[in-house]
Amino acid sequence: MSRYIVFAIGSLSFLLVSISGTSVSVAFPVITQDFGVSLMLAGWVLNVQQLAGTAIMPLAGKAGDIFGAKKCFLISTAVFTIGSLLCAMATNIYFLIGARFIQAIGAGGFLPLMTAIASDLFPNSRQQAIGLFSSIFPIGMIIGPNIGGWLVEAYGWQSVFWINIPLGIAVFIAMLIMLKESKREKGQLDLVGAGLFTGMLSAFLIALNEIGNNDTGSPWLVAGILFAASAVMGILFFRRESRVKDPVIDLKLLKEGPFFAANAYNFLYGATVLGLMGFIPLFGVSIFGLSTFESGFVLTPRSIGMIAASLITSMMLPKWGYRWPMLVGAVITIITMIMLGMESMGISIFGAGMSGMVSLSIIMFLAGVAMGITAPAANNACIDLMPNRIATITGVRGMFRQSGGAVSIALTTLVLERFENIGDGFTWVFYGMAVILVGAIPFIFAMPKSGTIPPRKGIAT
Repeated sequence: MSRYIVFAIGSLSFLLVSISGTSVSVAFPVITQDFGVSLMLAGWVLNVQQLAGTAIMPLAGKAGDIFGAKKCFLISTAVFTIGSLLCAMATNIYFLIGARFIQAIGAGGFLPLMTAIASDLFPNSRQQAIGLFSSIFPIGMIIGPNIGGWLVEAYGWQSVFWINIPLGIAVFIAMLIMLKESKREKGQLDLVGAGLFTGMLSAFLIALNEIGNNDTGSPWLVAGILFAASAVMGILFFRRESRVKDPVIDLKLLKEGPFFAANAYNFLYGATVLGLMGFIPLFGVSIFGLSTFESGFVLTPRSIGMIAASLITSMMLPKWGYRWPMLVGAVITIITMIMLGMESMGISIFGAGMSGMVSLSIIMFLAGVAMGITAPAANNACIDLMPNRIATITGVRGMFRQSGGAVSIALTTLVLERFENIGDGFTWVFYGMAVILVGAIPFIFAMPKSGTIPPRKGIAT
């Protein structure tokens, strides 16, 4: 019975991250207005979460294997809670961005560490346990937007960070008492490699930000220098990873067919789903004139659809396998992107008599169903090839997914900033993301069909 209690308490970490992410998305238009900054600068409040997650996920997975999942999970919870406190106390946009980076470092460790913990707790039903995370996460996606919209209107945007603090403390104390330490492996953390990868991505994103600030003069020179610096750090990163004993990314997880396909797919999936969905409240406020509370409420149907679909998919994974759920989910997501693009053009899909809030809610429900179908399969694919390195694989997968989200947020803010009519900007964004996700479909067929496939030759287990 105790393992179910530990699983439930640990899963609250996903609830915390979900509540935080969705409530901040709802507060985003208010934060932008309150600090009186450009959309490009304010976008870093969302983007820095993806950036920090990119850096920490593979390290957290590796650290869990080396130092034990319990110790690393407690550290992640403490850092997340402290970061939330700093966010609530922020007095300017730069302080808030820095505090969000700290908060996201803590949050980035939850997924790989809880995946390893769940695998230890339920070794004979790992697929279902990991899949259930996909059902727990959207519960926070229901709570976050609604309570976030209410809190922002009633008490200001700072309140969406204050709410994380008592929950974070409760999770820390409960897991400190109840969670047993896991087995450890020998190894070292490649902090230099993680720094190079983070620097490479940061330079690239800042370069995009410079382009958005001005299209003439020195910003283009600065952007060019940053792009060159990003390329140099990328070369150094891959050279190091090929030589160091314990790399932050095992290049076997990039070179071998199934792992390469999984990482490429997760990058594109993160770009089209994780990054873009953070702008839906801004889309609702700007295009349909929704209030802060209403812009949060329209995310609720997405969460309901995701919960229902992920519960069913998690239970049926052994029968369905991985490919078809990911394919069906991708197709539905593409359809929702096209529908959103049409709405941003002023084309009412469901008829002129239906309000914008209802139309957006229906589209969000379909998007949630797509995510619920996709997530359990995508989270399990390729893990069976190296079952003794689940935390490491999950961390690398999350790293690519977060990287995609970070690039997506930067590109979205760049496009929106360049259009005088924000509706035109959203049209380009939605249609562009639909095309990108079409390009991700071939990678699905390069991944294992199910969890019964043996390791490929050359992959150490």
